[in-house]
Amino acid sequence: MIQRIGRRPTALLIAAAAATSMVVSGCGGSGDEGTGDGASTVAVSLITKNSTNPFFVTMQQGAKKAADAEGVKLTLAAGKEDGDEAGQVQAIEDAIARGDEGILITPNGPGVNPAIKKARDAGLYVIALDTPPDPADTVDITFATNNFKAGELVGKWTAAQLAGKPATIALLDLFNDKVVSVDYNRDQGFLAGMGIDTADKKKNGDEAKTGNYTSGTYTIACNEPTQGAEDGGRTAMENCLTRNPDINVVYTINEPAAVGAYKALQAAGKTQGILVVSVDGGCNGVRQVKDGVIGATSQQYPLKMAELGVQAIKKIANDGEKPQVTGGLDFFDTGVTLVTDKPATGVESITSADATGRCWG
Repeated sequence: MIQRIGRRPTALLIAAAAATSMVVSGCGGSGDEGTGDGASTVAVSLITKNSTNPFFVTMQQGAKKAADAEGVKLTLAAGKEDGDEAGQVQAIEDAIARGDEGILITPNGPGVNPAIKKARDAGLYVIALDTPPDPADTVDITFATNNFKAGELVGKWTAAQLAGKPATIALLDLFNDKVVSVDYNRDQGFLAGMGIDTADKKKNGDEAKTGNYTSGTYTIACNEPTQGAEDGGRTAMENCLTRNPDINVVYTINEPAAVGAYKALQAAGKTQGILVVSVDGGCNGVRQVKDGVIGATSQQYPLKMAELGVQAIKKIANDGEKPQVTGGLDFFDTGVTLVTDKPATGVESITSADATGRCWG
């Protein structure tokens, strides 16, 4: 794989760089014509789940910054919405046709796996960001948050805050029509952090609906999809409240979904005494913690993911140096930190004030 990239004919590299330059200028990407050391320009595509979620917008910004610094030609592409596998497949096909050296992708689901294999077979080095594919070796390596740990942190915090009170839980996930690692890892991590037994760790919704958590009893009121969006979070929360108006714990896949859920709770006059937790740690999410909308969130670092991805593909294209996974994991862990202004004993965290200076950095 690495050697095939390194042996690409010079003419093909020059043609690919020229083609990428046109695409980049059309989509607002950036990059110099050369690396500054006489080497041919390395071309990289970043394919995010969508181009509207602030998390992926930040990831694009991080990739642009790294591409400028590294002299890499960058093409930006995205699905139309979270879950748009077909749009990502087309972007992969485009990267292959251009002759890019590598692809950075936040996979929208297993439907993109065959296209990723095709890209790797064509000699492109493929790195997943944020969302490890299933199986993990679908890509060459993944740079991501430990999403199980991210869920586990907010779960431990929630259990500590409840202090033995009964928990009636709404689980606001990403999808209900496809299986994506970021979805089940966060959900299952949250339940594990609460001390709730999970059945299949790669499946949401198959745990016992009632039982005991760390220090009390629990009821799972619902598992609802949100598509990772604010309007999806609001609709999901409305559906959950219809089923059980006594919900006092709301887990959300990300902060846009958390904001939507909170708006549904506001409309129902049920914001008091309800713990809303999430994962992302973006600047807006940190403000939501400060304002009391979100009780705790796990902060991840998409700028770091994107910068490491761009740098890795350039190194591989130039000298074959391949990044390594974090020990004991099947991906490179870019870190996660719990953010809350109501710390819990035994759960390490930082405040919203501290998190503001490092949101998504």
